[in-house]
Amino acid sequence: MKLNIAYPATGCQKFIEIDDEKKLRCLYDKRISQEVAGEDLGDEFAGYVFRITGGNDKQGFPMKQGVLTNTRVRLLLRDGLSCYRARRTGERKRKSVRGCIVGNDLSVLNLVIVKKGEGEIADITDNTIPRRLGPKRASKIRKLFNLEKTDDLRKFMIARTFEKNGKTVVKRAKIQRLVTPVTLARKKARLASQKAALEKSKADKAAYSALIQKRIAEQQEARRSELSKRRSSRRASQKE
Repeated sequence: MKLNIAYPATGCQKFIEIDDEKKLRCLYDKRISQEVAGEDLGDEFAGYVFRITGGNDKQGFPMKQGVLTNTRVRLLLRDGLSCYRARRTGERKRKSVRGCIVGNDLSVLNLVIVKKGEGEIADITDNTIPRRLGPKRASKIRKLFNLEKTDDLRKFMIARTFEKNGKTVVKRAKIQRLVTPVTLARKKARLASQKAALEKSKADKAAYSALIQKRIAEQQEARRSELSKRRSSRRASQKE
């Protein structure tokens, strides 16, 4: 079985093939996201702790979290679920996936180093690959570089430099959710417009209510004057 061991701290990963069934026996019947002691896989992994993150069987079907079996099953999958990519909106499809329990039918098992041991693993822990892409969100940039809110985040963006048409081009990601004087001014203007709209709505409502009361009063006055005219005309006819 091939073990794809990754170390997020350095960004490195490496395939290690283990054929000894005694060493692999510690992995059997474990599920995705469970942890394995490195001593069980070999003396060179002493002190290490690995977490199982997935794998593929010998026919290439991927392991799926939540499927509590060590065989293949056919599931009706939709957009947003793992092991399936929808081509059309609302599309669902029945696909074969491998259960999340490790067995001897796997060809590749993915492991992530959770705890580093005393010794170094060649090409994994003794080497560092710089990050090509950094975070874009302002809060995550501050968390990565341990910055304060007063620091200029544009100076800490991870940039990529390359040559194009004989010119040196530097590309950086656009910082998301960055609070600048422009965004504060826009927010202030937006709140002012909302407040003005609310005040205008209240004024219009008050004016409309006053107009309704005026119309009702005019109708009542017209009704009273008409009744008084009728009474006066009736009295005049009775006197005659």
